[in-house]
Parts: sequence; C-alpha cells; structure tokens
Amino acid sequence: MKDQNQKKLNDSWGMRWGALAIVAFTMMAAYYVNDVAAPLKTMLESTLGWNSSEFGLFTGAYSFLNVFLLMLIWGGLILDRFGIRFTGKLATILMVVGTAIEYYAMTQMTDATQIVMGYKWNVLVASAGYSLFGVGAEVAGITVTKIIAKWFLGKEMATAMGVQVALARVGSQAAYAVAIPVARTYEITTPILIGLVCLVGGLVAFFAFSVLDKKLDRQLETAVDASPEDKFSFKDVKHIVCNPGFWLIAVLCVLFYSCVFPFQKFASELMITKYQIDENLAGTIAGLPALGALFLTPVFGGMVDKRGKAASIMMLGAAMLIGVHCVYALPFITASWVAIVLMIVLGIAFSLVPSAMWPSVAKIFPVNQLGTAYALIFFIQNIGLWGIPTLIGAVLDGFCVVGTTDSGAKLYDYTLPMCIFTGIAILSLIVAFMLKAADRKYGYKLEEANIRK
Repeated sequence: MKDQNQKKLNDSWGMRWGALAIVAFTMMAAYYVNDVAAPLKTMLESTLGWNSSEFGLFTGAYSFLNVFLLMLIWGGLILDRFGIRFTGKLATILMVVGTAIEYYAMTQMTDATQIVMGYKWNVLVASAGYSLFGVGAEVAGITVTKIIAKWFLGKEMATAMGVQVALARVGSQAAYAVAIPVARTYEITTPILIGLVCLVGGLVAFFAFSVLDKKLDRQLETAVDASPEDKFSFKDVKHIVCNPGFWLIAVLCVLFYSCVFPFQKFASELMITKYQIDENLAGTIAGLPALGALFLTPVFGGMVDKRGKAASIMMLGAAMLIGVHCVYALPFITASWVAIVLMIVLGIAFSLVPSAMWPSVAKIFPVNQLGTAYALIFFIQNIGLWGIPTLIGAVLDGFCVVGTTDSGAKLYDYTLPMCIFTGIAILSLIVAFMLKAADRKYGYKLEEANIRK
C-alpha cells in the first residue's frame, strides 16, 4: 500500500501519454497556422497584390520579435521562473491574438494600399500579427519540451519528444494539403480562419493539462516548478553560454532548420513552376516532410531511447539535407517523381535530427536550466527563420524572375535559392561532426541510451 501511495501521476503510462496528447494538440494547431500561408504564396500575389519580397517579409516576421526584442529569451526566463503552466497559457493566448490580427489584415485591410517603409500596409499588419503568433508558438514549443522533460524523466523521453513532433507535423501536413483547395473553394483567408478556431481549442486543451500538472506537482517531493533550491538563477545563463555543447547544438539547430522550414515556405511554388505539378497537389507534396515525420520521428526517438547514437544520427540527417538541396538545385532535373522522392528523403532527415537533438539538450543541462537553454537555442534558430526567408524572397525578386503567369504573378527560377540552401546544409554537417567530437571530449553521453535500466 505504501508503494502505491508513493506512485506519481507520471509513473502511469496512460497518464503521462495522455498529458502529452493534450499539449500536443495545442502544438498541432500552432504548426497548422505556421504553415498554412506557405502554399498560398502565388494566390497572395495574384489576389492581394503581394510580391516575393513582401511574402519573404511576412514569412520572416514569425521570428522578428523573437530575434530583435529577445522575446524568446524572455519567454525562457519566464518559463524557468514561473513554471510551465503560466508560461504555456500565456504563449497560447499570444498565438490566438496574433492569428486574429493576421486574419483581420488579410480580410478587412485589402483596400489599404498605402506604402510604409516600402511595403503595403496590410502586409505589415499581417506580418505584425504573424510575429506575435511567432512569439507564442516558440515559447509554447520550449514549454512543451520542458513538459516532456518533466513528465518523462528517466522514461521514454526521446520517444515522447518524437511523438510530440510527429503530431505537430500533422498540423503542418494538414496546412499544406488543404490550404489551396480550401482557398479556391471559399476565400483565400478561410484556411487561416480554420487555424484560428483550432488555436482556441488548443488554448482550452492547455488549461485542461494544467489541472493534471498541478496534481503532479503536489505529488512530487521536489517539484520541478516549485522547489526554491531548484529555481533558475540568472547566473545560470553564464553557465549555459559557456558550455561548448550549447553552441554546437544551437548552431546545428539554426543551420538544419534553415534548410527545412524556410525551404518549405517556397516549396509549393517550386513544385508548380519547375516540376509542373498541379497546384492542388503542390502543397501536399511540399508537406511530405511533415507526413514523414509523423511516422518516423517516434521510431527514431525510440531508437535513441534504447540505443543512443544521437550525435551520429544528427550527422546522418545533415548529410541527407545536402543531397536533397543539391539535386533540387540542378536545373536540368525537372521530373515530378524526382521532386517527390526528394521530399520523402527530406522527411526522413527531418525526422532524424529532431528526434536526437532535443533529448540531447536534456543531457547537457540540468532541469532547472532547461527552459532557458531551449529558449536560447530557439532564439538562435529564429535568427535563421527570420533571415533566410527574407534573403530568399529578395534573391527571387532581384535575380530569379523569368516571366509572369496568366494571373499576373511572377515566375521564378529557383536554381540560385537552392544553391543557397545547399551551402547551409554543408555547414550543418560540419557542425554535426564537431558536436560528435565534443561529445567524446566533454562526456555529454549523447551516444548513450536515454532509458535507464
């Protein structure tokens, strides 16, 4: 009876995985909203009069506040000081408000044609909403990662992180699959409205999770979010940034994700213009990496849990990125089946690296520093997520215009942008090699299994 009384909520397989399912729904809605505008690039140009530079500004706005106002770092500090429940609720509210502003700008401000700082006013307002959403989404991401580290400590942590990523990718895949057909059937903003409704449901879901987490804290003898001796100190920032493992994972993160998320923002148009894929299918094909992650990330996460080899897996994923973008850059390869195969390979790489990367952070830093460590890594990642789409949009408008469509949208040659992505992928492989060397030198145990026997 005594052992039973000491059993904690997260010791129950059903309870910890049920808690994960609740917060994963919130992230699923966030990923849907994050990706739903990407397949609509050509329609935004023909319907709202945007150009590639403005689309690049809008896409990069996701990370603008996180990078230039350090909102993500502040979110990490808030997470470690005030806990996962408060931070998660705050982040989800920001996502709802930001998406509502974005939707308003695209529906009620279509006649606002005045130019501010070289951009249309409705583009700037939509970008501001997307930027606010980006703060909430990124802070929610580090919050959910810390939730998993708390609820799955000493258990199936990498598998749980893989499942969470996989479920989030369901939102991404849904966005890529339905955006164009729904926009064609109804309005161009209808897919965004669907995302707003889902985010409201995600907010309700996170409040429900908070009830479970509060009960777990009462059961823990030393609660992660409540124990004074385990509380984060600002001095811990120095310890984090002085750790070589932090910089290697952070740089690998920004390089790897800069080859995936910004690429996907432009991938639908690439599928249509270079590979002659029907626009109703282009979004679905561009979303194949998310679909692959749905099935493969939990599998690879389970491998890391049981067998380790996290550093080696990150190297493999980076190497695969090089091959994908290099072939996309070849102007004489235009077969549609090649584009589809490359997207599948990208999905495998997209599953390998996150399943190994995020659990590795929990090995390098103690739990009271995890929120800030993840926040700093996500902050550096957001520099790439802001800068690369902005760069690609400017490159397309400045060097890659080859004509116009019947609807008036520009046609682009994507050879130069794909060469840029290939160069970034090569750098990611170099950093992955350096991380594996650092693991041997400093004893991070990244190559060891996560599950304690």
